[in-house]
Amino acid sequence: MARADPPRSVRSPILGAVSETDTPIEKLIDAWLTLPDIAEMFGVEVTRVRQLLKERQLLAVRRGENNSLQVPAAFIQNNATVKGLAGTITVLTDAGFSDTEMLEWLFTADDSLPGTPVEALRGNRKTEVRRRAQALAV
Repeated sequence: MARADPPRSVRSPILGAVSETDTPIEKLIDAWLTLPDIAEMFGVEVTRVRQLLKERQLLAVRRGENNSLQVPAAFIQNNATVKGLAGTITVLTDAGFSDTEMLEWLFTADDSLPGTPVEALRGNRKTEVRRRAQALAV
């Protein structure tokens, strides 16, 4: 009987070593929206949501059975993108973060906030979040 190799360990800049079979994002983010879901909420065509992704107003990852693009539900508030999210994405991009690293950072608890950066953005505390994001670039 052949034995399966144990899962390899990979490094996550936020979470440290994790198994390849674990997906840190899946553990951090519990609710997702598809692009058609967001289009319906915003009252626009899906192509407009894709444009928001291209303009870096939102982040999405491929996930699920259909490997479809999905956006964390926490990025949407009152049928719009969370205020301050786009600017924070820009700061993190400038700091050299990948989309996955950005999601990990936005959804990882920070005792100095308290809570997660995305919760702080939803609570209209973008200045605090941006200050921490800019510090990562140094």
